[in-house]
Parts: sequence; structure tokens; C-alpha cells
Amino acid sequence: MTEVLTDTVIRADVAEMLHRLPTELQNDEDLFEAGMESMRLMTLVERWREAGADVSFIDLAGNPTLGDWLTLLT
Repeated sequence: MTEVLTDTVIRADVAEMLHRLPTELQNDEDLFEAGMESMRLMTLVERWREAGADVSFIDLAGNPTLGDWLTLLT
């Protein structure tokens, strides 16, 4: 069974990749400047695809803020 993508799940996944707490992330923060790397992003893309999201690396890399990702994924 796959996990449903909610704002809370997405925020927690991103925080995990950045080694931060979910509450430390701002929706308008550039995630690449915050330390997101391409391999971490690919991990998230695969995780979220398994959960049913129709999203690509390019979709997320082109809009690298949590707020943009929340909009794309939920």
C-alpha cells in the first residue's frame, strides 16, 4: 500500500532529505539553496511516483520551493 501525499507527508519527506525538522521549512524557501541535491530530488520523485503522483524531476527542479511542490503534488 502506498502513502497518500498530503502537505504533511510532503513537508516531512523534504525535511528528511534536508536533515531538518518539517517546521523549519518555509514555503517560499529555495530548496536548492537549502541543500537539496539532484540525487535527493530523484529519491523524492521516485517516492512520490510510487505514491501515485504524476510528477517529473523537471517539474520539481523548475519550481524549487516547497510551496510550488505542494501545489504540484496535492
